[in-house]
Amino acid sequence: MTVPDRPYRSGLHPLHAIFLAGTIPLFLGAALSDYAYSTSYHIQWGTFASWLNIGGLVFTGLALLAAVVGLFLHSDRRHGLPLFYVLLLLITWIVGFINALIHARDAWAMMPTGFILSIVLTVLACLAAGIGFFRLGAGGKQ
Repeated sequence: MTVPDRPYRSGLHPLHAIFLAGTIPLFLGAALSDYAYSTSYHIQWGTFASWLNIGGLVFTGLALLAAVVGLFLHSDRRHGLPLFYVLLLLITWIVGFINALIHARDAWAMMPTGFILSIVLTVLACLAAGIGFFRLGAGGKQ
């Protein structure tokens, strides 16, 4: 019985995958909390959205750090998609930081900009996770 030759499939490091996967529920939770705040006017939803956004920033920063390390460790590959992935994570972190500053405003002053940025962050996190898991995580297919 012969075993077919299969290329070695190196996916994301498990810790990198945890950080990347953690960004989606945190930013989605922030968007949902912003929606709850916009419909109920209870300040605890705005505070909750702010904390979820900070958690998303921490996870995005750690995923970005892991992506940069992975970019340098696998320098023998083409840099097209991995570099785009790193830039997408960087843009996500920057927009998240701006959203954190918006959420630091007093009460209703964070609306509707904070809600819109939370939705944009959720979409960016989903795009980054999609690229990370389905393109880079599958053996680096490009």
